Amino acid sequence: MKTNKLQQKYDTFVSYFEEHMPVAESELQYKNPYQLLVAVILSAKCTDKRVNMTTPALFERFPTPHDMAEASVEEIYSVIKSISSPNNKAKNLLGMAQALVRDFGGVVPDNMEDMQKLPGVGRKTANVMMAV
Repeated sequence: MKTNKLQQKYDTFVSYFEEHMPVAESELQYKNPYQLLVAVILSAKCTDKRVNMTTPALFERFPTPHDMAEASVEEIYSVIKSISSPNNKAKNLLGMAQALVRDFGGVVPDNMEDMQKLPGVGRKTANVMMAV
């Protein structure tokens, strides 16, 4: 009996979202794959709202992976310090940008295996990137 009710709730939930939100979209604001990757890295244990408040200044200061790759951890930290775990994320963003430039010509990889080679990008982040 319990399983039946639970299944009914699940089916109702899924039906609602299939009808009202057939395509899942990210609330993160971005203009290109590099910006999306940065935003997804920043969103770990942080709200999308906070990330969206922070990224405009970050993208103004570091508009390309090449620009970020030439920065210091301290420069990146100074822009993202309101994000959770800013020290680690600043290190990961710098490493990610340097790897993008060095290993992928500044282009975000379009496959899981290469994506996960980037600092700060695990399976979850790579899955989000592939889905969006």
